[in-house]
Amino acid sequence: MNDTHKLVNDLSEQVSRLVKDELRLARLELAEKGKRAGFGAGLFGAAGVAAFFGGATLVAAVVMLLALVLPGWAAAAIVAAVLFVAAALLGLIGKNEVKQAGPPVPQETIASVKADFDMVKERVRR
Repeated sequence: MNDTHKLVNDLSEQVSRLVKDELRLARLELAEKGKRAGFGAGLFGAAGVAAFFGGATLVAAVVMLLALVLPGWAAAAIVAAVLFVAAALLGLIGKNEVKQAGPPVPQETIASVKADFDMVKERVRR
């Protein structure tokens, strides 16, 4: 009877330690993913600013080109309309992509925890 009690205590301690270790692993995994995502987002932001200024210059050039054959206000209105349509299409595509991405989940940790619990269940059955 004493051996069973000791085994149950040992199992309880090991499961507790295992859960703590898995939680620590999940925190580390999410922190690493967060750092990479933050750095990538910063680079996307910088690329966006550069693209914005390049695009603004190109838009001005297109307006000036159209102004050679149309009044300036008409050239600007045509270019603005095309840009609004492009923005709407890009926004819809982006929304769909974000929706399909799903929530960020520590997949490696979840798989590890499942494997650990399966192993514990198997040992308890023996």
